[in-house]
Amino acid sequence: MCLAVPALIKAINGAEGRVELGGVERVVSLLFTPEAREGDYVLIHTGFAIGVVDEEEAQATLSLLWELAETYEMDELFYESGQAQAPPSEADDYGLAPGLAVDLSKLADL
Repeated sequence: MCLAVPALIKAINGAEGRVELGGVERVVSLLFTPEAREGDYVLIHTGFAIGVVDEEEAQATLSLLWELAETYEMDELFYESGQAQAPPSEADDYGLAPGLAVDLSKLADL
């Protein structure tokens, strides 16, 4: 399953943007979204902004992600199926899901 996550563009430098999600900042490519501007929300997938979304849609999506983080156990959200024999014992042992550009485990810390 692929997941694109909305993030706020904090700064733009050429074809790259510095985006923020849950207090975590990343540099992503804006090659697919040349219309994106500082202050816009963009959908991030594997390090690329793949679409510009309005703030209302971004906040609704982020709200659903928060609900998931609050509803499910950490093992159900972040365990990489098939890559380990047993679930990790510590939060630091949780890895990024394959292809996920943003570490959603940071949401669990909030």
